[in-house]
Amino acid sequence: MLISTMAFACMNTIVKSLVDVNAFQIVFFRSVGSLVFTFGFLFKNKIPLLGNNKKLMIIRGLVGVTSMSLYFMSTKYLPIGTAVTLRYLAPIFASVLAIFILKERIRKWQWLFFAIAFFGVLIIKGFDTQINTYGLILILVAALFSGMVYVVLSKIGKSEHPVVVVNYFMVISTIVGGVISIFNWTTPTATELGLLLSLGVFGYFGQVYMTKAFQVASTNQVAPLKYLEVIFTVLFGVFMFAEIYTVWSLLGIALIITGLILNVVYKAKMDKKK
Repeated sequence: MLISTMAFACMNTIVKSLVDVNAFQIVFFRSVGSLVFTFGFLFKNKIPLLGNNKKLMIIRGLVGVTSMSLYFMSTKYLPIGTAVTLRYLAPIFASVLAIFILKERIRKWQWLFFAIAFFGVLIIKGFDTQINTYGLILILVAALFSGMVYVVLSKIGKSEHPVVVVNYFMVISTIVGGVISIFNWTTPTATELGLLLSLGVFGYFGQVYMTKAFQVASTNQVAPLKYLEVIFTVLFGVFMFAEIYTVWSLLGIALIITGLILNVVYKAKMDKKK
C-alpha cells in the first residue's frame, strides 16, 4: 500500500505541475498511458475485452471520466493536498447514494463519522481565505461522481474481471479527453510530454499495488493506509510548489481523514459480524 500511495502522490504532483496543459489533455494522456498496460494484460491472458455487463461498464466509464476531469480542473485552483483530501469524500457520497440505489443502510455511528468529515470541509471553506470557491465546487462534484463510480462497481460486482472494467474506463476516458481537448489543444513541450506519458504509468501501478494490498491484508488494516496519499501529496505541494497550508486547512484535512478512517474501520468490523 505504501508503494500505491506514493505512486498516486507522484501522479497528483505531476498533474499539479502541468499548469499550461488543459484538464482534458491530461485526461487523454493519463488514459492512453494506462491503456498500454490494460490492453497488454488482457491480450496476454486471453481475457475477452468486451465483458458481459457492457452497459454498466460504459456508465462506469462515463461517470469516471467526469470525476477525473473535474478533479484535474480543480487542481488549477486548489492546493494539491486539499484537492486530494476533498476527493476522498467519495465514499461518503457513495454510502448516501447506495441508500437509494442499492437499498443499503447507514448505521448511526457512520452518520457521526460523515459529520466529522464534512465539518472538516466547512472549516476549510469557512476559515481558510485562500480556498477558491470555484475550485471547491469542482472537487466536491468530482467526489460526488467518484461516489457514483463506487455504486456502479457494486452493481457490476464480481461478474467482470477488474482489468476489463478498468480498460473500459481508460478507453472511454481516452475518447472523451481526446475529442474535447481538440478544441483547446496546447502542444506540450518535450518535458511536458514526458510528464504526461508518465501519468498512466504511475496511475496503473498505483492501482495494481492497491489491489494487491487489499488481497493480502484485511480491509481495516489496509484502507486507512490509503490516506497516506494525502500526507505525501501535501509534502510534495509544500516542497515543490511552495504551497502554504494554514492551521485551518490542516485542521480541516485532519478532520476529513479522521472521519473517513473511522468509517472504514467501523464498517469493516460490522461486516465481520455478519
